[in-house]
Amino acid sequence: MDTRHLGNSGLKISEITYGNWLTHGSQVENDVAAQCVRAALDAGITTFDTADTYANTVAETVLGEALKGERRQSLEIFTKVYFPTGPKGHNDAGLSRKHIMESIDGSLGRLQTDYVDLYQAHRYDHETPLEETMQAFADVVRQGKALYIGVSEWTAQQIREAHALARELGFQLISNQPQYSMLWRVIESEVVPTSQELGLSQIVWSPVAQGVLTGKYRPGQQPEQGTRASDDKGGSDMIKRWMGDDVLAGVQKLAPIADGAGLSMAQLAIAWVLQNRNVAAAIIGASRPEQVASNAVAAGVKLEDDVMRAIDEAIGDLAETDASKTVSPETRPA
Repeated sequence: MDTRHLGNSGLKISEITYGNWLTHGSQVENDVAAQCVRAALDAGITTFDTADTYANTVAETVLGEALKGERRQSLEIFTKVYFPTGPKGHNDAGLSRKHIMESIDGSLGRLQTDYVDLYQAHRYDHETPLEETMQAFADVVRQGKALYIGVSEWTAQQIREAHALARELGFQLISNQPQYSMLWRVIESEVVPTSQELGLSQIVWSPVAQGVLTGKYRPGQQPEQGTRASDDKGGSDMIKRWMGDDVLAGVQKLAPIADGAGLSMAQLAIAWVLQNRNVAAAIIGASRPEQVASNAVAAGVKLEDDVMRAIDEAIGDLAETDASKTVSPETRPA
């Protein structure tokens, strides 16, 4: 498993990161979740990403149990704060000082660790002054509860303003966690250049577009039971933007490209995001341990220029590139 530096920091992370959004505590039973984490460790993955809001805190608990007994210094554990947790009261969401300081303690308890390597603002909070948020993050770092701070799905301008405040307050803002795939490329025009300038890396989620880029969904056919597109616990809502026949037909054109590269379609999709020099890691999720082992093969793969061109030709104008699609809620979600 290859590693990459996260931003301009000295922290190295595995370029394939295991994430448990939509799986642990909801779609996947705890024993299978533990098997998936073990498969990740066996594949050389050392970086694990979660959030307090996943399954309303249960995902953090499951991950903490699954990693129990592992050497803490050999792992990089990431979590996030912003979305509602617990009973979802009026202060149980957002990036206020109150919510951040209470949330970090809750996350550490569930993850069974004294610190997280990266604490991330899950979205931008329009209801809280940015200065308040960044001061709270500075205090979390000074207390040793988080080593580094990152953001997720922030615009280029929001990243620039937060980076300036972080420098004034004496800590590092080193990462952004956006959605990024062959089909969703909205970070390329503004977020990536700004991040490169300021010394942040991307830790990208959904590199296989919720499973669409695996090729298992075919145009004109209903999704099979047991797949994400048939999941009524939230998975089908997340994937529906990709389920049009035009997108599914375009994705099928990737099959011979993957075959020619000696990769599965999922491996091709993960390897593709890792070709972007500003991407430090691709987050993979799994409902079965064999998926982890298979997807980890994408680590270290170099796609030749002709392969990259063929992918662009196959996807064509199906890819979303509008930078304005990076948005955070105007009010905190309840």
